[in-house]
Amino acid sequence: MNIRKLFYVLLLAMTLAACGHSVDKNGTTSAPSGTQSTTRKVLFYRSAMNPAVTSPVPAKDSMGMEFVPVYADEDTSEGSAIRISPAVQENLGVRTAPVLREDLQRQIHTVGYVDYDESDFVRLHTRAAGWITDLPIASSGQVVHSGQLLFRLYSPVLVTAEQEYIQALAGSDQSLVAAARKRLAAFDVPVSEVERLERSREAAHSLPYYAPRGGVVQMLNARPGLYVTPDTEVMRLAVLSKVWLVAEVFERDSDWVAAGDAATARFASASSDTARGNVNFVDTTIDPVTRSLKVRMTFSNPGIALKPNMYADVVIDGTAERNVLTIPEDALIRTGSVDRVILALGDGRFQVQQVTAGIGSGGRIAILSGLQAGETVVTSGQFLIDSEASLNASLGRLSVGDQNTAVKEVKP
Repeated sequence: MNIRKLFYVLLLAMTLAACGHSVDKNGTTSAPSGTQSTTRKVLFYRSAMNPAVTSPVPAKDSMGMEFVPVYADEDTSEGSAIRISPAVQENLGVRTAPVLREDLQRQIHTVGYVDYDESDFVRLHTRAAGWITDLPIASSGQVVHSGQLLFRLYSPVLVTAEQEYIQALAGSDQSLVAAARKRLAAFDVPVSEVERLERSREAAHSLPYYAPRGGVVQMLNARPGLYVTPDTEVMRLAVLSKVWLVAEVFERDSDWVAAGDAATARFASASSDTARGNVNFVDTTIDPVTRSLKVRMTFSNPGIALKPNMYADVVIDGTAERNVLTIPEDALIRTGSVDRVILALGDGRFQVQQVTAGIGSGGRIAILSGLQAGETVVTSGQFLIDSEASLNASLGRLSVGDQNTAVKEVKP
């Protein structure tokens, strides 16, 4: 016997014990001792597990549970509504909430990781082929400052260009001087080096390359003595004052996110608080393996608290659903085939209502059909009420296809 069936057995026993009635073999009931004797006529008997199954005489189901009698004097005018006394409601912990019409903000919960802001990379190439002669940078990840020496390059082409400039300076033809100076500029020789040539009139054995700004060495593709060409990316500098957060959004949520949406991220590091940013890129292709869409956000990073490859829990505030009916998420009873809620009708009456649920966000669920604004739903104790309602004949009409299925008779 699984837990659900055991629950129904206990609930039935509690219900019959609370009523204090007994059923005789003739299908009538009598009041408990100490009360005025009354006789009630039994119309038929109904399975507690499947209300669509009935019997004209007392019977048991396959689990040995007694069928529940349905009396002629029971009030059936309320359809599927059941009555629960205030005391029982208090014991069940019944709580209710109104059905609201409001804007429901779509929220996408996912995970992401911190990455460098690739739009702010500085990629260092040489304008001439040569050999790395000096490399103060030991490895990637090293922090550098603006104007710091990164490496020195020996290039015969650069040495020749400097010598030509020195020879032009020795002559009186200013057009040759200007042409030689332009050639040095074409090779990206810094102004400070040109001024040194004008003073010393001596070509340098190697040309220094300095950091154009401060940052972090994101990639290092050089070693002392390495021969490089203009195609070689010797070094790549990145900044960490602003970082990217790359997240994966499931395919089913891909229509909810757009560039400009606000996003928040919480990181595992205890030293970092919740960060806030905005979506600035949404990929146009679904990953065929993960069935997800790549989304990128930009976050400011004061104090360099966020490090590349850190993981984060991400919440993206997607496009809101406007003017929709919503209920608390706890009020919805989900089953394999249909969703339903318990309506509080007032005066101790409750009714099971089938609904069509929409998106969920922030602890609330959109309801597409089955409810109206101003109605009241049960948010706590609804599962016990739903189980109690299964003892009524009307609960059978809530199952898919029950209205088109003939009632099954159980023979004794």
